[in-house]
Amino acid sequence: MFKKVAPYIGEYKKYTVWAAIMMVIGIAANVLPYFFLYEIIAPLTRGEGVSVSFICIRVALVAVCEFIYSFSYVQGLTFSHISAYNTLKNIRISLQGKLEKQPLGNIKELGTGRIKKVFTDDIDMIELLLAHAIPEGIANTFIPAVIIIIMFIVNWRLGLLSLVPLVIGLFAMGMMMKSGLEKMNDYYESAARMNNTIIEYVNGMEVVKVFNKDGESYKRFGDVVRGYRDFTLAWYKVCWPWMAIYASVIPCLVLLMLPFGSMMVLGGTVTLDKLVLVFCMSFSVGPCVLKALNFAGKFPQLDYKITELENLMEHAPLKEVTDGFKGNNYDVEFNDVHFGYKDAEVLHGVSLSLKQGTTTALVGESGSGKSTLAKLLVHYYDIDSGNIKIGGQDITDMSLEALNNQVAFVSQEQFLFNTSLYENILIGKPDATREEVLEAARRAQCDEFLERFPEGINTQAGDSGKQLSGGERQRISLARAILKNAPIIVLDEATAFMDPENEEKMNAALDEIIKDKTVLVIAHRLSTIKNADKICVMKDGVCIASDKHDKLTETCPEYKKLWDASVSASTWRIKEA
Repeated sequence: MFKKVAPYIGEYKKYTVWAAIMMVIGIAANVLPYFFLYEIIAPLTRGEGVSVSFICIRVALVAVCEFIYSFSYVQGLTFSHISAYNTLKNIRISLQGKLEKQPLGNIKELGTGRIKKVFTDDIDMIELLLAHAIPEGIANTFIPAVIIIIMFIVNWRLGLLSLVPLVIGLFAMGMMMKSGLEKMNDYYESAARMNNTIIEYVNGMEVVKVFNKDGESYKRFGDVVRGYRDFTLAWYKVCWPWMAIYASVIPCLVLLMLPFGSMMVLGGTVTLDKLVLVFCMSFSVGPCVLKALNFAGKFPQLDYKITELENLMEHAPLKEVTDGFKGNNYDVEFNDVHFGYKDAEVLHGVSLSLKQGTTTALVGESGSGKSTLAKLLVHYYDIDSGNIKIGGQDITDMSLEALNNQVAFVSQEQFLFNTSLYENILIGKPDATREEVLEAARRAQCDEFLERFPEGINTQAGDSGKQLSGGERQRISLARAILKNAPIIVLDEATAFMDPENEEKMNAALDEIIKDKTVLVIAHRLSTIKNADKICVMKDGVCIASDKHDKLTETCPEYKKLWDASVSASTWRIKEA
C-alpha cells in the first residue's frame, strides 16, 4: 500500500514522518495519566497514606500531559494535512497528464460522471486516508505495542490475559476485511454507474419532458440508485457482525484479566499493586488499538483507490513525438486506414487524398464512417493500421500541439466555456489582439446577435453556452476557427444547426473559413457540398466512389440515392389544412 502512495508524496514525505512522530508523542502524553493514576492508587493498595501535595502534583502532571497531547496532535495533523493535500495535488496532476494523452474517444467513453467522481470524490476520499489513517494509524499502533511489552515485563501472565481480547478482535477485523474486500469492487462500480446515470438524467431532462419519457427515464434512474443501495447494504451486512465483535471486545482488555487476575492475587502469585498497574495500562491500550484497527480498514481502500485511479488511465496514450510539423505542403493523405472501436472494425482500408487548397466532401448514410474518418485526421484515436499524412509527414510523427496548429476542427457540437464570448473566441488564438478577435467575430457573422446583448462580445456564454442558440454557438465556434487560421479545416456537420433565416449568414461564415484552405467537410445536407472539388461516397466503412457531383449522379447509384433523398427533404413542407 505504501508503495502505491509513495511516488505521489515525493518531497512531502518528511511531513508525513513528522506527523507520525508528533502523534506518537501526543498519544504517549495521553497515556501517561494512567500511570499517574496508578501512582495514586498503588500506595492505597499497600495500606500507605498519600499526601495532598503528592496528589496535586500528579493532577498537575496530568494537565501538562493533556496540553502536550493537544499541542502534539494538532501539530501532527497540520503536518499530515500539508503532506496529504500536496499528495492529492500530485495525484491530480499525474492523472491530468495521463488524461491529456488519452484518445479523446476513450475519454468520452468513460463518461463525465465517472471522470468527475475520480477527480473529486475519489481523490478527496484519499485525503482522509493520507491525513489521518497513516500518521494516526502508526501512532495508535506503536504506543499500545510498547504498553503491552511493559505489561509482559510487569507480569507475563497478566500480559497474556490482556492479549486474548486483542486476538479475538483482530480475528474479527480480519474476517470483516476479507469479506468486505470481496464486495468492494462491485460497490465502487455501482457508485460509478450511479454518477454517470445521474448526470445523464439531469442533462437529458429537457428531452425527457418534451417526449413524455419521465416514467422510463426515472425508472432507469431509480434502478441504478437502488442498485447502489443494494450493493452498499450487502457490503455493510457482511461487515456489521464482525465490526460489532471487534468494537465491543477490543476496548475491554480486562475481560479475562479481571476475574483471573483477581484469582491470582488471592492465590498470592500476583501482588495487588501489579494487577492495578496492568489494569490502568489496559484502559489506555483499548481506545488506541480500536482507533488503529478502524484505520486499518481504510488501508485496503487507499490501495484500491490509487489502483483504480491508475487503471482508469491504463489505455495506451496516443502515439506522438515531440517534433514539430515538417510537412512539405498541406496535402492530406489517408493510406489504407483500418480502424475499429474495441473489437468491431468500422473503417476497412480507406485511402483518400486531399489536395492543398481544395474542398473534399464525405457523404454517406449514418454509420458509414464519415465522422470517424474526420476525427482520425485530428488524432482523436490511433488507427489500427495504415497511416494518415499531412504534407508527407505522418501525424504520429509530430506532437499533438503541432498537429492542432495545422488543423481546425469544427463539429456540430461545439462546447462554450462559462466565460465571455470574447474569451471563447480567443481560444482559437490565445495571443490574438482584441481587434483580431472582433474581426473574426464579424467574419463569422456574429455581429447580428452580439448587438442584442448589452455587453456585446463581453457577454457571458453561460454553462455550456446556454445563453446562445445552437446556430449562434456554431458561429462562435466558426469565429474560433477563423481566428486560428489553420491551413487545414475539418467541418463535421458544421451547419447542423442552420435555419433558413441564417443559412445565408452561415454560408458566408463558412466561405471565410475555407478560403484557400485544405478542407474536409461532412454534411447530410448535400446541397451545401455539391460544388466541392471532390465528393467521396462512404458506405460500410469503405470509400466506394470519388468524383465531382455531376459525375457521381450519373455513375454512382449510392450517391444518386442520397442526392434524391436530400432534394426530397429540402422540398418537404407541412400541408395546410
